Amino acid sequence: QVQLVESGGGWVQPGGSLRLSCAASGSIFSFGAMGWYRQAPGKQRELVASIDSGGHLSYADFVKGRFPISRDRAKNTVYLQMNSLKPEDTAVYYCNGKIYSSANTWSDLWGQGTQVTVSS
Repeated sequence: QVQLVESGGGWVQPGGSLRLSCAASGSIFSFGAMGWYRQAPGKQRELVASIDSGGHLSYADFVKGRFPISRDRAKNTVYLQMNSLKPEDTAVYYCNGKIYSSANTWSDLWGQGTQVTVSS
C-alpha cells in the first residue's frame, strides 16, 4: 500500500523558517505531480506549491519567493522549505501526490497533514 507521510510542522515565530517533508512509501513505480496544500480554519484547502514529473515548479502568489519546493527522487521525498513565515501562513499543510504503484494504477494520495503555527 502506497502512502504519504508528512513531517516537519510545528510552531515558529514570524520571520522564522520550517521545512516540511513528504515521504512516499510502498511499491512505487512512478511519480506524477506532487504538491503541498494548506487549509486554515474556516477556509478551503488551497494549493501552495507543486512540482510535476518533469521538474516544473508552480507556486501560489502568496508564497512566491518564500516557499521553494524540491524533490529527492532517491528518497521518494518532496520538501517544502518555508521561509519568512507570516501569521497568515498558519494552517494544516497537506502533501498530495499522483503515484503509479504495483497495483498498476495511478492513485491520488493525501498525507495526514501537519500543523504549522506562526505566532509571537
